[in-house]
Amino acid sequence: MKIKGTVKYITLETGFWGIVGNQGQKYVPVNMPEQLKHEGREVEVTAELVSDIAGLQMWGQYIKVTSFET
Repeated sequence: MKIKGTVKYITLETGFWGIVGNQGQKYVPVNMPEQLKHEGREVEVTAELVSDIAGLQMWGQYIKVTSFET
């Protein structure tokens, strides 16, 4: 899937990086590339949904980033 959105640092729990899609969807990358870890950065990522993970972040869907553009 392709996701266009904005990188956000979420301060829930211990804090984590997320992507808010242009339509308001929330995603939690399990492998957020270092190059994307900048608050407010506009990104386009190709990702796969991850369904076999449970975490503390009750914020969005877990994804695995396979490629990206900034």
